[in-house]
Amino acid sequence: MTRPNQLARTLARFDALPTALRVRLVSLVLGRIVPLVGTAGLRFEEVSARRVVVGIRNRRPVQNHIQGVHAAGMALLAETATGFSVGMHLPDDKLPLIKTMQIDYLRRAQGDLRAEAHLSEEQIALMHAQDKGEVTVAVRITDAAGETPIEARMVWAWVPKARR
Repeated sequence: MTRPNQLARTLARFDALPTALRVRLVSLVLGRIVPLVGTAGLRFEEVSARRVVVGIRNRRPVQNHIQGVHAAGMALLAETATGFSVGMHLPDDKLPLIKTMQIDYLRRAQGDLRAEAHLSEEQIALMHAQDKGEVTVAVRITDAAGETPIEARMVWAWVPKARR
């Protein structure tokens, strides 16, 4: 297993808290790290070495003209789940960067949305073995009806934090 990075160490502080309180505090902390995530009110249901689960409530500030979660909100949800999945494993001396977002809108979303992302052991090992590289992270997005309104995949790159 790889050594925990700063993000993983920070989130580990909340492990002993009751679930409801942990979800609120983790969502607040991560919403401060990435301000748009906090503004959109994304809720981090789980952030672990195995998977990242993020939700967004279908509420007025994130809605489109047909009272569903706006397409940009759906993209933010997918990008956030995959980005924090990468962020949980990337060594502290590396910087994650989104490289490609591919989103296919398949059907009208119903209600709240939930995104789940994870990396394979091979992808995690690659992040620790290479100074620069990229991984394709699949993400599963479901709506309140249990359907998949969008399909998304994100390509995340990493580079050294310090320029040479």
